[in-house]
Amino acid sequence: MGTFDGLKMALSKDGAVAAPGYSRWLVAAAALLIHFPLGQAYGFSVFNAPLVKVLGSSLTSVGWIFSVAIIFLGLSAAVFGKWVERVGPRKAMLASALCFFSGFLVSALGVLMGSLPVVILGYGVIGGTGLGIGYISPVSTLIKWFPDRRGMATGLAIMGFGGGALVGSPLAVNLMKYFSEGSQYGGIPATFVTMAVLYLGFQLSAAWIARIPFAGYQPRGWVPGKVDAAHIASNGAGDFPVSEAIRQPQFWLLWGILLLNVSAGIGILGQASLMAQKMVGISAAAAAGFVGLLSLCNMAGRFIWSSFSDRIGRKWAYAMYSGVGALAYWAIPGAAASGNMLLFVALFALVMSFYGAGFATIPAYLADMFGKKEVGAIHGRLLTAWSMAGVIGPLVVNAGRDYLVKTEGLADAAAYSTVVYVLGGLLVAEFVLNLFVKEPRSSAIPANTSIPGMLSPQTSSK
Repeated sequence: MGTFDGLKMALSKDGAVAAPGYSRWLVAAAALLIHFPLGQAYGFSVFNAPLVKVLGSSLTSVGWIFSVAIIFLGLSAAVFGKWVERVGPRKAMLASALCFFSGFLVSALGVLMGSLPVVILGYGVIGGTGLGIGYISPVSTLIKWFPDRRGMATGLAIMGFGGGALVGSPLAVNLMKYFSEGSQYGGIPATFVTMAVLYLGFQLSAAWIARIPFAGYQPRGWVPGKVDAAHIASNGAGDFPVSEAIRQPQFWLLWGILLLNVSAGIGILGQASLMAQKMVGISAAAAAGFVGLLSLCNMAGRFIWSSFSDRIGRKWAYAMYSGVGALAYWAIPGAAASGNMLLFVALFALVMSFYGAGFATIPAYLADMFGKKEVGAIHGRLLTAWSMAGVIGPLVVNAGRDYLVKTEGLADAAAYSTVVYVLGGLLVAEFVLNLFVKEPRSSAIPANTSIPGMLSPQTSSK
């Protein structure tokens, strides 16, 4: 067998099957390695001001780079979800790595050309496609490795995406500073190329480590059909193909739940610094620390609350995210008006942790509903809700604030308070949708088959 044939075999789904004894925690590490670079997208705003200066564009125009990336994340996840299931995690992770790498390189070329459309093509379209493929690439595999702890497993992986900006943002700032001396482009092209190479190393490592469970695998001490009372896939009888899953009302209820959860949170992320400065009067430096804290809470919530959902059930978890989250949103203006800084920060931290949890728990919720066989493809279709939320959330916060200030004459603090009440209302709508989520029915499932304990706590083996 030649080198090319050996590489082809290694990247194939069959070539990625683990030998007995392979640690599933290595697969969790691979998921972190693929998601961590992709999470840099959340910190792309550090490039906005430098790009405005170098390209001579407006901040609104430059903002489309991130928006297009999120749109293509959702679209590519939907389009390529079935392909990811078919080819396995290794080939999908490699495709993601090459797209993300190429997107940075094309963006660097766009800056050198002074062309914003080329930068949008690079980071937004090509890089965004890499974001979508990479985001879903480990999900189905993790759920198969961790049938006893689905929420924890997906939360661990998606935590990497939430935390990517914590490193990516200061890395980008310091690289631009380092490369800016003598550069008419503010060091941006060299920064893009450097980050592309660094992130490629992480993602190629993830592709090498990733493995699919061998036939007959099950965690030690786990009894299929007995452990997880909140899903129908414990014995494989409830596995839905993606073509059937997307015709179920449960899919669209979960789509709406994710849309509302993300819309409420993503709008806050984009304006958290300015909101804190206007609502409680803190300095720009303190606001930067506030934003960093929210990023940590976003990341931690993905692991902590999604793991907790393994104990209480996914439906109760989303009832908490939306119900308690709405109350927290509505309490923020009062905390700001009273000058209670500690409560203000704590409430924001809580809602950001629920925002992250909404992302991390949704793959497990899908597996509970539709089984694990094609959950990656189903998850990909669901992520179109993220694409739409990436437009709706910022629109509610930014356009809503502008209308209240410029048309209604409200002060910034009062305008942001009103916007926060609206965001709380989105979570109330999410709470209501979650009430209607019940077990789906399929022609492949006997009519008398039920899903016991949809609202009941679950147990899991250690």
